[in-house]
Amino acid sequence: MNKSSLLIALLPLILMTSLCAAEAPYQPPTVTAEALDIHHSAFLIDGHNDLPWEIRNKAGGTFENVDIAKSQPQFHTDIPRLRQGGLKGQFWSVYVPAETTLTGDALLKTLEQIAIVRRMMSQYPETFELVSTADDLERIARSGKVASMIGVEGGYSIEDSLENLNRYYKLGVRYMTLTHSKNLSWADSATDEEVMGGLSEFGEEVIREMNKLGMLVDLSHVSAKTMKHALRITKAPVIFSHSSARALTDHPRNVPDDVLKLLPENGGIVMVNFYSAYIAPTETLKQNPKALGTLADVCDHIEHIIKIAGIYHVGIGSDFDGVPRLPVGLEDVSTYPWITQELLNRGYGKEEIHQILGGNVLRVLRNAERVAKK
Repeated sequence: MNKSSLLIALLPLILMTSLCAAEAPYQPPTVTAEALDIHHSAFLIDGHNDLPWEIRNKAGGTFENVDIAKSQPQFHTDIPRLRQGGLKGQFWSVYVPAETTLTGDALLKTLEQIAIVRRMMSQYPETFELVSTADDLERIARSGKVASMIGVEGGYSIEDSLENLNRYYKLGVRYMTLTHSKNLSWADSATDEEVMGGLSEFGEEVIREMNKLGMLVDLSHVSAKTMKHALRITKAPVIFSHSSARALTDHPRNVPDDVLKLLPENGGIVMVNFYSAYIAPTETLKQNPKALGTLADVCDHIEHIIKIAGIYHVGIGSDFDGVPRLPVGLEDVSTYPWITQELLNRGYGKEEIHQILGGNVLRVLRNAERVAKK
């Protein structure tokens, strides 16, 4: 038999072998009745959702132009899908761009974003209620509403004024992310050139004032040295409202293991981000920078944080409506139950899953309130 005839004869076998070797598309697990029972009995609290900025950009900042009580597929978030996803508590981000430090309107635009969140509370009072304390959160969630908190994303929003920090707290802000994409005069960002190697003296003052107020210090977006500096200064537990594990996805927005090891002493938590660029494995992203990643990758990050810091130091911080790509299986707010099913499949029990989904956040809020009372 010549080479051509041999190749033709072997072609079916070669094709079959190639098909078997090809990786099958990822399929999220089937959600069981047991998983749904565990999921809907938990206090699912998400650390970061950027819907207010989407409402500003795509609806002029008003719910008259877009009714989220109805399906809104242009967003990751609407009320029907929130109900389906079993969300009990949400930190709504009042993000404004870092460029507002140049235009001088960071405070003004942040106040406008806070107004959008408060407008959402009044427009849909049967669905949302603003939270002041951890007790509020539990009470509101048990009533069937989404207990809502506000997170300022970027310390430039205070315009170097502790009085503005106090003003935000009175308006319902319960965490502030110290930086965003660029350095401040008082804190280094994860995605800018290192200048101070952490915090300035004023940055330390900001941390102390947040502790006094009971406002959570959010270390997402800050440099690793700023993370460590803030952990040395704070008297209250910190949060990473939407970050993942750097050991699995080597991105400066993620948290390195040496910082994760500091969380048990501090009592803080990392709320795992769903953005594909922060959760797809490093090698996968090297081969394809636009790889989506999967629900399983997100749960790998959860498990890694548990391995390094412990079960009491991890949570959920989706970044829905704030990112361009999401993993397969976590495309919008209706998909949270798949996380519960995946964790159940990996051997986690009801109490452990409840801690991950929201119990850890409740503890951090209560401890921050205790520090403030002192």
